[in-house]
Formats: sequence, structure tokens, C-alpha cells
Amino acid sequence: MMRVMAGAAMALALAGGAVSVQAADGKTVAITAIVEHPALDAVRDGVIAALDQAGYKAGAGLTIEFQSAQGNPATAAQIARRFAGMKPDVIVPIATPSAQAVAAATRDLPVVFSVVTDPVGAQIVKSLDAPGANITGVSDMAPVADHLALIKEIVPAATRVGVVFNPGETNSVSMIKVLKDAAAKSGMTVVEAAAPKSADVQTAARSLVGKVDAVYVPLDNTVVSALEGLLAVGVQSKLPVFSADSDSVARGAVATIGFNYRQVGEQTGAMVARVLKGEKPGAIPVEMARGSDLVVNAKAAAAMGVTLPDSVTKRASKILP
Repeated sequence: MMRVMAGAAMALALAGGAVSVQAADGKTVAITAIVEHPALDAVRDGVIAALDQAGYKAGAGLTIEFQSAQGNPATAAQIARRFAGMKPDVIVPIATPSAQAVAAATRDLPVVFSVVTDPVGAQIVKSLDAPGANITGVSDMAPVADHLALIKEIVPAATRVGVVFNPGETNSVSMIKVLKDAAAKSGMTVVEAAAPKSADVQTAARSLVGKVDAVYVPLDNTVVSALEGLLAVGVQSKLPVFSADSDSVARGAVATIGFNYRQVGEQTGAMVARVLKGEKPGAIPVEMARGSDLVVNAKAAAAMGVTLPDSVTKRASKILP
């Protein structure tokens, strides 16, 4: 559910995943996400918090529009065209499908994307160092090799890693390629299970039982939005599930070395503030998400039949009970 700071001066309208926090004048920032789940919600909240820190306060000189595409790429395109017609000062698309939709909808309005895993592969920017045109943002390419090493450390016998992903998400396809390359270098193999829709996630997870030693959840919005079904398979089958983001560990995955998505949102919001102050997005290099935290879930590990070694728990930044 939407959480936006509200004050006496705000006029708030909420309907079906859309939020408008309006100010009488000043700047307008339009934010859209492909779907609402804890990680993407944290990014959105971080963007708003960073703008507040920079002096752009929602409802007091800053108008914020937010719309979720509810997981539907066609809806993402509709939102992008609507936002382009509004001509806000900056559009902030969260996640790859929304960023691709916004990039296709406008060639001149300033755009600052967030949590796009591979913005070059997704053809959103020409290069990370010199994005050009009207777009820049923050990439959240995960430290996949470190994730595989963590799986091996917690499950030493693991040689086969299953991965559930949506082949229609460009960010996932890019990440699976990186995963395969990293696995090959570490003597592991990757077993794929496609889930084109969130309704397919649990079935895809079941197809991996007996074929793999652990399951890895990439930065895939379709899978993350239906994570509980996948985690249930992990508990029922004693098949440990690892994730690429820490919010998924809080929901029941065993462990990750991930980003704090609130901080990634704040990093994105700082870039939005630079654009609001007059910088051209195309002249700002794409930033890689900063910081990483080793987060483990002791209860999930026990439920999925694995023991967390001391080497992991001693260096974890957070151990969830």
C-alpha cells in the first residue's frame, strides 16, 4: 500500500495504485513503478526522502505523481505516455519495464531511472559513462559471483543452482547470462525455470525440486512479486532459496549480499535533485547502486534444512531471527 508523507498543505488523491501529492506551484516529479513490492516501494520512498532532504518537499513546492503499472507492461506504456503529456520536471521510472516504457514515450523530458539492472542491454542508454539524450539513473546489477560463493559457503555440496525468472524481463535475461558465466567459473551449473507471469512462479519452482541443490531468485519483478509461493516450495521440499535482494530475505529467503533499496532510492533521489537544479541528465553518468549488506534469515534457513556456518553469521550485517 502506498506510503507518502502527507502534510496539511497536501492534497492527496489515491485510486488504484495512483497517488498525487500536489503543490500549488514549483516542481513536479512523476514516479512510476512496474509493480508494487517491498523493494520497489522502498526505492520510491527513498527517492521522496532524498528530495525532501534536498529541499524539495512534497506538497510544499513539489508535486509528486505516482502510478504503478500493477505488473502489466501495456499499463506501463500507458502511464509513460500520460506522464509525457503532463510534462513534469523529471520522470522517475522504477525497474526496467517502466524505464523502457518512459524512454520510448519521451525523447526530451528529463528522466532518472532507478534499479535498472542492465540499462545498456535494455537499450535505455548508449553507455554508462555518457548516457546522452535525456536519461540517466541508477543500475542495481547485483554481485552475482558473490551470491554464488555465499550459496556454496552455506550449502557446500551445492553444484546445481535453480533459477526462476521471467524471460520477458530484459533485466532478468541479462542477469541470467551473468549468473551462468559466474557459475561456469565456479564449477556450478544453472537450471532454468521460466515464469512468464506471477501465477507461474510456484509451478516453476516445483519443477526444480529434485533437480537442483539450491534456488536463486534474481532481480526479477515477476518472481519477487510472487515470492511467497516460491518460498513455500523451498520449505516443503527442504530446498534452500537464496535471493539477490535483502527485502526477499526478510520475506523468507535464506540469505543474500544485497542492496538496501531505501538507500538506492535515496541515491536516485539525489540525482533527481541535481536535475531539478538544472543539470542535464544525459551529462550525468549512470551510477551503480552503492553499498552491500550480508543479510541472513536464521528461521528460513532452519525451515529449509540448512545450517548457517559461523563464518557467515559472524560477518553478517543483519541476522533475522
